[in-house]
Amino acid sequence: MNRFSGYTLCGLVTFAAPQLILAQDNQLSLPAQVVLGSESGTNDTRIPLARTTLDSEQLSPQNLGANVSESLQRVPGIVALNRQNYAQDLQISSRGFGARAAFGVRGVRLVQDGIPLTMPDGQGQPALFDLDSLQRIEVLRGPLTTLYGNASGGIIQGFTGEAPFYPTLDNRTAIGSDGLWRSRLRYGGQHGDLNVSANLSRLETDGFREHSDTRRDLANLRLGWDIDDASSLTLLVNSLDQPETQDPLGLTAAALREDREQALPNARRFDTRKTVRHNQAGLNYERRLSNDDQLTVMIYGGERYVQQYLAFEGSGQFSGGAVIELDRRFGGGELGWQRNTELFGLPVELAAGVTYDYQGEERLGFVNDFGVKGAQQRDEFNAVDSQDVYLISTWQLDPRWTLTAGVRHSRLEFDSDDDYFTDGQDDSGTIRYRQTNPALGVSWQWTPEVSLYAALGQGFETPTFQELAYRPEGSGLNLALESSRSRNGEVGIKLRRENTIANLAVFETRVEDEIVTGPDQQVTERSTFVNAGRSTRRGLELSVEQGFDHGIGAYLAYTYLEATFDSYTRGDGADFSGNDLPGVPRHSLFAELSWQPVGTQFTTALEAQSLSQRYATDENNASAPGYAVFNWRAGYRHGIGNFALEPFVRIDNLGDKEYISSLIINGAGARYYEPAPDRQWLVGLGVQYHWQ
Repeated sequence: MNRFSGYTLCGLVTFAAPQLILAQDNQLSLPAQVVLGSESGTNDTRIPLARTTLDSEQLSPQNLGANVSESLQRVPGIVALNRQNYAQDLQISSRGFGARAAFGVRGVRLVQDGIPLTMPDGQGQPALFDLDSLQRIEVLRGPLTTLYGNASGGIIQGFTGEAPFYPTLDNRTAIGSDGLWRSRLRYGGQHGDLNVSANLSRLETDGFREHSDTRRDLANLRLGWDIDDASSLTLLVNSLDQPETQDPLGLTAAALREDREQALPNARRFDTRKTVRHNQAGLNYERRLSNDDQLTVMIYGGERYVQQYLAFEGSGQFSGGAVIELDRRFGGGELGWQRNTELFGLPVELAAGVTYDYQGEERLGFVNDFGVKGAQQRDEFNAVDSQDVYLISTWQLDPRWTLTAGVRHSRLEFDSDDDYFTDGQDDSGTIRYRQTNPALGVSWQWTPEVSLYAALGQGFETPTFQELAYRPEGSGLNLALESSRSRNGEVGIKLRRENTIANLAVFETRVEDEIVTGPDQQVTERSTFVNAGRSTRRGLELSVEQGFDHGIGAYLAYTYLEATFDSYTRGDGADFSGNDLPGVPRHSLFAELSWQPVGTQFTTALEAQSLSQRYATDENNASAPGYAVFNWRAGYRHGIGNFALEPFVRIDNLGDKEYISSLIINGAGARYYEPAPDRQWLVGLGVQYHWQ
């Protein structure tokens, strides 16, 4: 096997992109995104899915600006939790999809400016979002999201804002509890036909728990070129460097009662830590043809290096080591077509496309000799090859009725080439997944202010390579692991008035072959995965935004979600049928009361966050109790000539409440609990200068 087959595209993009003179289109979206309502200003009442838009003011309302969870907590149906552990990233789930993830994001697709931040195997990295430059985030839920392909239980898409016309330089620095410090330097401006946006940032923190020091550097560049009236070209470059991030591990119940700020002894004994280096570039070319067809060509590529020290020795015959090194190359592209036309005398918007994605990584494993890399235990090359084709249409049946229908066919191949023969066997193997997913939705404009909709769709989720990597017994890929398949239904109502925006969605999802943690973690010293039988998720999402006189505003987002195993008998004979899915709260709520006095640049708000009880295991024998916490923030903006100053302050967990932020589902050694910090403070100052 040629290990670098498929790397050519990645290499060309990464090498050539910095040498091109490119620019930014006002709206950078792939055709499927446009048809499904992700363009700025789109009237989402005609789209039969749940859609929440977070604009720039909601993305950075006097907060750190480093984690997308800070704003996603406003979205009904989404649970976005900060683990307080930068070695494992955020925990994000959508209607229960992704709740099992011990690190990274699974089951929810991440996209920025049309460039995927989710790898072909379905694992995403939310730390790659360029929050400092985003104009808005679109969060989609519901049956139509399955038209995005593998692991699309929800869609989180970031869209970068166009740089200001006059060159602008700004710095935003914040300091907070536990040695927290973050500073960002950003530049943007229009230079002829070239629109430039770039930023650099650094975050450092000691962490509120022991053994959790972090440093994270991010760099982002966006260049946009309006080639002519009909075409545009955009370049995006992203870089992440996060060296030697300490991992305090999850706590057992006993350790949590003893000292919630501690790291378990094995964290220091094996010096658990993680290093990540990630670089990627993407190009997006859009052209409108003479017949109003629009073509979009997107290509991207990059590299990612990870080294992680786990909390055990990893010297067993089939353990694969406890120092993991991954050297990955990835890339792909999409060719999309869009047309507004008529069929059978009815207006219709069509979108079609083909996609190709590839990732290949060298995976090495070594003994963790008490924090030092020891003898080699694993050597293999793993590759994922993914091809998709889709067709989506939106029909205007009459002025009040709109029909959206689509289908997507996906093919994925996971291949492993074993080069570690010391154990006396060749663990090479291949597994293929194929799936065709249809979706259909209809919306009715009941009145100019109120619309109703209904939708049905089928989706699927393959295991990630991390979930395939270990068998319950022996070594090699877990080729018995199947993809999960879902059938989704939803009805909803949307209200749009001058000072009121309200959304209500009622949904049900039935999943076959749910991917869950296996029963035996002792042989491999790590989590392995199996397929459960069937599960059901049903619930409702409600959001209400209301404006009042005198600059007062209120917002509420509430989710009720009942997620249970319908049929699940584990390999050891334990029957969990009827149990709740772990990590999924039945009730979640976010509320905000804000005030901006009319005619001033001062703003302040009181926030409330609440989650109900969550189980930590399939057995439902361990859980995190429900909680409610309150936060307060305030900020002011003042202009002085070409300068603008923006001081702000924030206090999280005003009541100094002890609670569990996130859970490690079915964690080895009963280390389930990742506690939230006590009362935290943050103060910062933004300084902006623009040339005019």
